[in-house]
Amino acid sequence: MITPQPFDQQLIPMIVALPVKPQFSLGPLILAVVCIALYLVGEPATDLLAYDRYALESMETWRLISGNLVHTNGYHLLLNLVGLLLLWALHGEHYRPITFLKIFVWCSLGTSLSIYLFSPQLIWYVGLSGALHGIFVWGACMDILNKMRSGWLLLGGLVVKIVLEQTQGSSAEVASLIDASVAIDAHLYGAICGALLFLLMWLFTLAADFFSARRKA
Repeated sequence: MITPQPFDQQLIPMIVALPVKPQFSLGPLILAVVCIALYLVGEPATDLLAYDRYALESMETWRLISGNLVHTNGYHLLLNLVGLLLLWALHGEHYRPITFLKIFVWCSLGTSLSIYLFSPQLIWYVGLSGALHGIFVWGACMDILNKMRSGWLLLGGLVVKIVLEQTQGSSAEVASLIDASVAIDAHLYGAICGALLFLLMWLFTLAADFFSARRKA
């Protein structure tokens, strides 16, 4: 359920107001630790867990989620961990551990299923970036729900980024750094999944509040 929460620290500089309490940081921390651990395991983990279209057709369905947890190299992992850190700094107040992990799982699953259904040319995919785009959209929508203007700016900036990626392609420099093509479709699908997930959670909250009020009337 989505419940607008007060932000007493809105006027405090972000460097002071970072959401360092465990209830805000535990979810992203768990995700970061899992990704680092799998990276340290190395190639066996990547072979077993990466999104692989042909493996999925052999019913290795865990790859729909696990593919988001492994990375091509250290640079790829570092870029995604920096992105995760920025998301925590921007929207950590929304990230109760269970909520955050559920959002990650649904955005990962939605991204991978969308790749399978709508981007058949993408045979192999790894990395957090698609799911992170979904979490970013969800967090920006939560900001908007809490009447924070920054939510609109963040959401607009992400839309511009995705449009540029879809029309002009990915960065060759980033592709060289991570030793793989940047999966721009995953970014698009992840963002859409984050928006749909927020919408469903918001509608569920409205429906629950409506029926609760009816029972009290």
